[in-house]
Amino acid sequence: MKTSEAITEEQARTYATWFRALGDPTRVRLLHLLAAAGRPMTVGQLVDRVEIGQSTVSHHLKILAEVRFVLPEKQGTSTLYAVNRTCLSVFPRAVRSIMGEEASDGC
Repeated sequence: MKTSEAITEEQARTYATWFRALGDPTRVRLLHLLAAAGRPMTVGQLVDRVEIGQSTVSHHLKILAEVRFVLPEKQGTSTLYAVNRTCLSVFPRAVRSIMGEEASDGC
């Protein structure tokens, strides 16, 4: 196991933000649905699958978009949301960095 240098204050803040974003089961479910679908989806399509209100789904997607776990794309009057696989792939490296095993790039 390779030991890395201490994480910076900025990295620690970023990682904490990521963990907070994933700290809600609804957000984890939404990410899973988007990843499993393999395509962008609208809020309405997600609402139909999770049986949660539109405003609640929108709120959770906003939080996921703030940390770049999902990418919103306007199409006419709708917004499509897609999983940001590049950003999510960094998450396991962040955990390893916290564990002192290797450095992590940001997303």
